[in-house]
Amino acid sequence: MMDVEEIRADFPILGTKRNEKPIAYLDSAATSQKPRQVIDALTEFYSLKNANVGRSLYHLAEEATIAYQEARKTAQKFINAKDENEVIFTGNTTIGVNAVFRGLEGRIKNGDKIVTTILEHHSNFVPWMQLAKSKGASFEVIDIDDDGEIREEELDKLKGAKLFAFSAASNVAGTMPDVPKLCSIAKSEGAISIVDGAQYVPGHTTDVQKMRCDFLLFSGHKMLAPFGSGVLYGRSELLAELDPFLYGSEMIRQVHKDSATWNESPYKFEAGTPNVAECVCLGVAMDYLKRIGMENIRAHEEKLTSVMLKRFSEIEGLKVLGPKKAERRTGLVAFELENVHPHDVAALLDEDGICVRSGHHCAMPLHERFDIPASTRASVYLYNKEDEIERLAQSLVKIRNLFKG
Repeated sequence: MMDVEEIRADFPILGTKRNEKPIAYLDSAATSQKPRQVIDALTEFYSLKNANVGRSLYHLAEEATIAYQEARKTAQKFINAKDENEVIFTGNTTIGVNAVFRGLEGRIKNGDKIVTTILEHHSNFVPWMQLAKSKGASFEVIDIDDDGEIREEELDKLKGAKLFAFSAASNVAGTMPDVPKLCSIAKSEGAISIVDGAQYVPGHTTDVQKMRCDFLLFSGHKMLAPFGSGVLYGRSELLAELDPFLYGSEMIRQVHKDSATWNESPYKFEAGTPNVAECVCLGVAMDYLKRIGMENIRAHEEKLTSVMLKRFSEIEGLKVLGPKKAERRTGLVAFELENVHPHDVAALLDEDGICVRSGHHCAMPLHERFDIPASTRASVYLYNKEDEIERLAQSLVKIRNLFKG
């Protein structure tokens, strides 16, 4: 069992206030807060181990390099990759998607098909749309039902596809599709599967071998690590064939006046000086999450999401986007409040010390599908409590009554 109060004691920011009220941080889907263990590790690195990696033989550089590579091994185990060289450090999910996009663009030709879903964040939608346009390929978008679930008949769009990009969890609807099933269908069609795990990996046990995906991407800052850390996982045989998307520094094996050859993975995709300290701290964050237990974190998120869905169902004029059952969604709930703009909702909640996100959440096509311009989103993580959900619900009732006049 998780001791939430004990966990909260590790997060300094959760002790701060807004208008003399303790903050209720309900925006972890945008970025998570950081525990002291990660903050201290970042300070320790810059205080005692700061050096560039892979370039020098003096002891500080060797210590920095060891710490960096140990973080890669931690990430490998966290997602159950077969080999640590299948783990490439990136700055975030968006950079990871674009690395795969640039690496695969030479494979796409006129008349090919690229498929994604309407559930996607712009970062896993726009690159593939642009690739299709530039190559004369078709771009198919799998639709959902009104509850945000992928429609089974829409999977026929995968026939003949070359690439299939989709999210393991939607950042708006919260929908969690059957990843192994979708990756298996893609594989049967000869398509490469690219899975956006930004909203999934932080709160779920992740096993890329069971997922059967070709690529998985996620960000460290959504799972207790600093900004500027992330992972691109790719199957080793695909990484060996993939073209690099940045050139220079450690990604080079040899350079001559008229030719150059590339290093092996993962270095082929880590050009330039990496975010060493941030990636080291991603390993620290993963260790923190593993100590608590990903199954415990998921159970806690699901419990809080269930409470939130129940309380929201009792508020007049509030409509939830996505599945209505907590087990069918990740730990976030986006909603619209009748006759109140989401920005007004978020601003008024802030006056009560409640932090949520408002806007289109970088998912405009999905909001168009729901026929709304924007929404308000509350998201929970391992450090949230039921009384924060109650505070949110009570504040929403006040806002609703205020705008009813």
